[in-house]
Amino acid sequence: MPLYKTLNPSAQTSVKIWKITESYQELFQPVTLKPESLQRVQNMKSELHQRGFLSVRHLLAEFGYTDEDLFYDENGKPHLKDGKHISITHSFTFSAVVVSDDVVGIDIEKQREKIGVIAHKFMDYEFKYLKNNEADYINKLTVIWCVKESLYKLFATPGLSFLQHTLVIPFMMNDGETTAWIDYKNKKSRYHVAFLEFEGFTCAYTLP
Repeated sequence: MPLYKTLNPSAQTSVKIWKITESYQELFQPVTLKPESLQRVQNMKSELHQRGFLSVRHLLAEFGYTDEDLFYDENGKPHLKDGKHISITHSFTFSAVVVSDDVVGIDIEKQREKIGVIAHKFMDYEFKYLKNNEADYINKLTVIWCVKESLYKLFATPGLSFLQHTLVIPFMMNDGETTAWIDYKNKKSRYHVAFLEFEGFTCAYTLP
């Protein structure tokens, strides 16, 4: 299908989300890939990952970019040749790209009960305000994961730990936004993060 959703949180920042309903061939035919991108997508063992990869190239086109405009640094962080900041995510049948004048991060995750089993691996402080008997407990856990993943992508620093170096302050699901912190090597950084839910998925992205 075409573009699923566009969000413009500021004049400098735009988020575009794609719902992946097309086949691999339908996604592949309209795009032009660099040799290294072509090799990368052909080497993927999962067609779901291949479709996610290609859907991101369609999102780039929605912003007016091509695969040639995108490159990755030694930490795996994506960049655009024109100097704009970009972050990329895909999960199962959705992908998203955020482009901004400022450093940004974005993540999409499918809401699944099993996140409750691994919650202790990515959060500590947050247990103080979460109650596992809340009706929206899994939703909140997924928001917290997405927020921390978006911070991780933004920070792009080896050694950053979700558990030890990030925290998300209390929020309600209907807030649609929260504040999060990175505390890494004696430096504290505060971030404003927006989130939304759709079709059993959660998306969070940092705001300038």
